[in-house]
Parts: sequence; C-alpha cells; structure tokens
Amino acid sequence: MTKSPRALAREALRVAREALPPYTSARSRKDYTQHQLFAVLALKTFFKTDYRGVAQLLRDFAELREELGLAKVPHYSTLCYAAGRVKKGSSPCSSSAPPRAPARAA
Repeated sequence: MTKSPRALAREALRVAREALPPYTSARSRKDYTQHQLFAVLALKTFFKTDYRGVAQLLRDFAELREELGLAKVPHYSTLCYAAGRVKKGSSPCSSSAPPRAPARAA
C-alpha cells in the first residue's frame, strides 16, 4: 500500500496496460486510453472523492496529469462511463429511472 498518488498512478497504469486494450472501439475518439481512465478511477478511490472531485484534482495537480500522460483533463462524465465499462455493464452515470426490462423475443 502506498501513500503516494503518483506511485499509485504509475502502478495503476502498469496493471491496466497488462489487462486492458488501449481503446474500447476501433472508432473511439482516442482522447484517453482505457489505461489512463483506469488509473484516474484508481485515484478517485485513493482520494475517496467523486468523479467531479477527481477531475478537479487533476486540473489542480499538473504532476498527476503528467504521470498519466494526460494532455487535458477528462470530463467527469467520461470517467463515469469508463467506470461502467470497467465494471462490465453497470452504469453509474445513468439517470435515476428504473432499469428497463429486457426485450422479449417475438
């Protein structure tokens, strides 16, 4: 366990590179890799903050952006959707509406 956010970011990037493809789709915009987003989500947990909070931390700390190779800070919704992809299907970004029932085969 580390108390250094930079060390955590480096380790999260390393682990993500071993486990995840760089992009979820061949047609993705390629603004951020899944590796970078995973590392940001690890920092979110480390700092015990929400998506907006970790985005603000990245804006405030150039060293963290540099460690992650971020040219710009992801919007909080980008982080939220990335979290849903990492958790395979759960979407913490969706509205508070109840989930829809699966479509029935005809």
